[in-house]
Amino acid sequence: MAIATITAKGQITLRKEVLKTLGVKPGDKVSVEVTPAGKVELGAVKKKQGLEAFFGSLHRPDEPTKSLEEINETIRKGWAGEL
Repeated sequence: MAIATITAKGQITLRKEVLKTLGVKPGDKVSVEVTPAGKVELGAVKKKQGLEAFFGSLHRPDEPTKSLEEINETIRKGWAGEL
């Protein structure tokens, strides 16, 4: 069993052995679930791959959605070296 200390910010650091067992590295995500028995379960969040990972990658929440014509115009400008 590994023991972790809670920081003043409410964070914990997991030992390398735990991270290796989960198969995660810095920047990866883990899921945290509290069981009805009051225990916490950690699990590695699998990264999306292939086309599924591409969906939404071009969307910017702070910008309005672009029409197909606007997208094509941006592509045209990029190829023409106007951007």
